[in-house]
Amino acid sequence: MSHQELHRQHRVGWLRAAVLGANDGIVSTASLIIGVAAANSDHGAIVVAGTAGLVAGAISMAAGEYVSVSSQADTEKSDLLQERLAIENDYEGEVLELAEIYEQRGLEPELSVTVARQLMAHDALGAHSRDEIGISELTQAQPVIAAFSSALSFSVGAALPLLTVLFYKSPDVSLLVAILSLFFLAALGAVSAYLSGAKIYTGVVRVTLWGALAMAATALVGIAFDVAV
Repeated sequence: MSHQELHRQHRVGWLRAAVLGANDGIVSTASLIIGVAAANSDHGAIVVAGTAGLVAGAISMAAGEYVSVSSQADTEKSDLLQERLAIENDYEGEVLELAEIYEQRGLEPELSVTVARQLMAHDALGAHSRDEIGISELTQAQPVIAAFSSALSFSVGAALPLLTVLFYKSPDVSLLVAILSLFFLAALGAVSAYLSGAKIYTGVVRVTLWGALAMAATALVGIAFDVAV
């Protein structure tokens, strides 16, 4: 009987960037809007602040993800180059090094050498990148994908509280923004938990808790200054 398991590791790269971007978009933009509104600013100032937050945040998220993931990619390339040179200059030594890794994982000494030789004959650098360095196709850094995912998800997340302000001009707009933003965060936490295979309740709580703290803090800042910007 065939047995096929559902693994989610292939989602790690884009899922992490997308969840981070959407969460940051909702929290930062909603918090900015609430803080400005709490300072008794007029509707136009609130909209401008929210729009500026969306644009600046999306660019910042894209740049931050690209730079950080590019640094990871540079490190991976350096390690792979070092390993390629080691294989070219000391092939037998690299066979024994790989065999020792397999032996530590439970294979018998002779079998570990046999496995190492066969894997290196097929793809020497690939075998060492996976089993010695820990680099695989699923975890390999992808700067452009990470940057695009973060910028897009941030924009979508930030648009939610901003649209609330655009279509609701009441003095109590900050309260509605807070309520809807917490709802959006809860939905985001539930979806991300489902995609990653975690408990829905855990994902919802950890996302909404930090969002609520951020919005409460900026509301206190706006109230403390009570100055229109």
